[in-house]
Amino acid sequence: MITVDARGLACPQPVINTKNAIKKLKGDEQIRVLVDNEVAVQNLLRLAMQNNFEAKGNKLAESEFEVIMNAVAGSGGDENTAGENEPAIVQPKGNSDFVVVISSDRMGEGSEELGKKLMKAFVFAVTKQEKLPKAVLLYNAGANLSCEGSDSLEDLKALEAEGVDIATCGTCLDFYGLTEKLSVGRVSNMYDIVEIMEKAGHTVRP
Repeated sequence: MITVDARGLACPQPVINTKNAIKKLKGDEQIRVLVDNEVAVQNLLRLAMQNNFEAKGNKLAESEFEVIMNAVAGSGGDENTAGENEPAIVQPKGNSDFVVVISSDRMGEGSEELGKKLMKAFVFAVTKQEKLPKAVLLYNAGANLSCEGSDSLEDLKALEAEGVDIATCGTCLDFYGLTEKLSVGRVSNMYDIVEIMEKAGHTVRP
């Protein structure tokens, strides 16, 4: 078994260290990753799914968790393969190659009220495009948009239903106390966000 001690490491270091450990796997070896927060556990379970690994998270003590990963037949690489109980990933209509990146819950400078109205209009406008983005990436105050009470929640859910990946920064959710209020999409991490942006044909920012 390979053990990765990622306790005390800021996002996305636990994911990066685990990816490096995956490269060293031999045969049916297991990986045990130690972390100190639930957001890191969710990010690691997502990483396991992407590699077609079986994985389980356990709480060992207050602020101490472990994730056990087991390679399964046919695994390998960074393919985003759905697990047995995971729905197949739907591709967004229009065969697009761009991503939308949102770092605030308001658009532009000046009036906060106007800025929030403009952001709501922007997200709604995205849903009406002939070609939809591959992903909507939310970080910093933009994390508010995918959480309970957001005026853009239904529009983001509509995008997700069309196959758009709605990914919200886990560190940002934790910072704003929103981890339990995420209502659409998935928890992401900065490594994942950078990777998605790097692979995109172009990015759109409000």
